Amino acid sequence: MPDNTKFAANPSVVLREEFDDSAILFDPDSGKTFGLNPAGLCIWKCLDGHHTIELIVKKLYKNFDNVPEDVEDHIKGFIQDLIKRGFA
Repeated sequence: MPDNTKFAANPSVVLREEFDDSAILFDPDSGKTFGLNPAGLCIWKCLDGHHTIELIVKKLYKNFDNVPEDVEDHIKGFIQDLIKRGFA
């Protein structure tokens, strides 16, 4: 996955934000759901077709404490999982 790739969420997926900064994704076409923790929600909101991995990393460092050094690998794995599940 090249670092300059810009990712976009599946436009048919519905995001429901919960009171504790977590969220649930729902794909009405497949009936699948997927839970997001606060970091996952932050990444999801960056899947707008304009953010690269580098920009997502910067956003996480800006919004969270204790971001792991290998955060880029975590982001790439998370996005690949979303793509595999049809959410991105």
